[in-house]
Amino acid sequence: MLEKIESNEILDRLPAHLQQFIKPQNYEEYNAINQAVWRYVMRKNVDYLSKVAHNSYLEGLKQTGISIDKIPNMYGMNRILKEIGWAAVAVDGFIPPAAFMEFQAYNVLVIASDIRQLDHIEYTPAPDIIHEGAGHAPIIANPEYAEYLRRFGEIGCKAISSGKDYEMYEAIRHLSIIKEAEDTPEEEIKKAEEKVDYLQNNMGEQSEMAQIRNLHWWTVEYGLIGTPEDPKIYGAGLLSSIGESAWCMTDKVKKIPYSLDAANQDFDITKPQPQLYVTPDFAHLSLVLEEFANTMALRTGGLEGLNKLINSKNIGTIELSTGLQISGEFSRVIEHQGEPMYFQTTGKTALANREKELVGHATYNHPDGFGSPVGKLKGINLAIEDMSPRDLRAYDIYEGENISFEFEGGIIVKGEIITGSRNLQGKIILISLKNCSVTYFDEVLFKPEWGKYDMAIGKEVVSAFAGPADPLSFDLITHTPSSTTIKSKKTPERQELEALYESVSNIRNGENAKFSLNAAFDLVKKYHPNDWLLPVEIYELVIGRELQLAANVKEHLEQIKKDRPEVGHLIDGGIEMIESCLVNE
Repeated sequence: MLEKIESNEILDRLPAHLQQFIKPQNYEEYNAINQAVWRYVMRKNVDYLSKVAHNSYLEGLKQTGISIDKIPNMYGMNRILKEIGWAAVAVDGFIPPAAFMEFQAYNVLVIASDIRQLDHIEYTPAPDIIHEGAGHAPIIANPEYAEYLRRFGEIGCKAISSGKDYEMYEAIRHLSIIKEAEDTPEEEIKKAEEKVDYLQNNMGEQSEMAQIRNLHWWTVEYGLIGTPEDPKIYGAGLLSSIGESAWCMTDKVKKIPYSLDAANQDFDITKPQPQLYVTPDFAHLSLVLEEFANTMALRTGGLEGLNKLINSKNIGTIELSTGLQISGEFSRVIEHQGEPMYFQTTGKTALANREKELVGHATYNHPDGFGSPVGKLKGINLAIEDMSPRDLRAYDIYEGENISFEFEGGIIVKGEIITGSRNLQGKIILISLKNCSVTYFDEVLFKPEWGKYDMAIGKEVVSAFAGPADPLSFDLITHTPSSTTIKSKKTPERQELEALYESVSNIRNGENAKFSLNAAFDLVKKYHPNDWLLPVEIYELVIGRELQLAANVKEHLEQIKKDRPEVGHLIDGGIEMIESCLVNE
């Protein structure tokens, strides 16, 4: 799976179901225009962010080996990230939220390796290497924040989704791809935006995954730190957006102290955010995360947890008080006095203890589902799991005995005990029976002719979470995205413009160039009159050196501002950076 990808000790630990999302960075695919976009955004951002970003940002740029002048090579980044216990991998755009978070749990930064088009230089809804590499990577050099990110991934990947969450993920992924692609018809974009808008307004009750994604958005992506009156930026979405990093500092954006309330605040990925949350420090992020985790089925279990898994219609796991873990697609729960007393899965199911599959209880042992009572026996205060060997003998819970277990709530299990399985603490976690029937009043839940019956032992459901307990129990190598990112079209005009950018880049680096600066300027002015970034690049190289050419370039840029007022502030920003550097030399 990691073919053509340089690995390291951290990446080697990744399970196969995460490796399926990794792709080679293919650094040679970045052209000179891409490099110029990176350079402009990074120079502009670093200049501005040095005033408004948390001090970890600039320190982290140095520590993570991210260059202002050149798109980072992921392999070079990995060699440096390894020193702070992290690694980075390239992926194709958005990946499912649970996978994204699980990568974080392994201390792996997911980087969408594409880069935004020049037309979207200020902001793109699609994840790109500017957002990921220049936004996320520097801040993880801060140990407190890095631990928050890891812990967030560890908890977040256990959050239970709803069916609509995946539909929303696919809709947002599709919208981000077509908005970033060239020449997408406005009607197609409008249709995709309407679908996202419709889903956002018709999600029903928020799932755990939706809530924790909100927390992720308002911290990792769009977080501020300090006080509402004097905030600094640390969120990657702000750090990587020229426009939003400035916008968020204005009074037009409401600043709210960060709390658990942020879990219920939805966001719109296609628009600037009207409000942002401010954490007093990175340690506070972890406190809120733990506060949220305490509300999750991961920690509360019970009837609510089982119902969340049933509604998710995905593979999930419950853990009983004995430590027995049942993984599969849950389809039914029978309750008694507000507590689950019987659960049922459908299709392939596996049993585990401490995240390791039990021998003899793989999915091929339970191909058609698994059902079992849970709770205490009727009229007996002592739960089976708490019985001593003497108690078990006294209640005839013994190999070879014919027995009738009557559970509180009406579940009855009758059969001959074959054997029992215990955990490391000596508690019985499973009892296997033959000639067994399971009934709930007049309803038959298991018949003797169906074969051996395995009864799970546990007085309560202590945890319920998304995904299998042991990932090796299921075939999780199934990711097939509905759409892939769209590359720029290689038209003759585009190739000619790339060649001009490459010449200017070579001249800056002291290398041989196909065109001189004069020739490059004449050609871009004549054949690519709407392009503004290359003239800015040329202006930087000739100001103070070739006065006439500098004057001509600046005059041309003034004309572009008149013809394309929407890019006027970008041109002004580039010129200001260049001229201020000249003054400071």
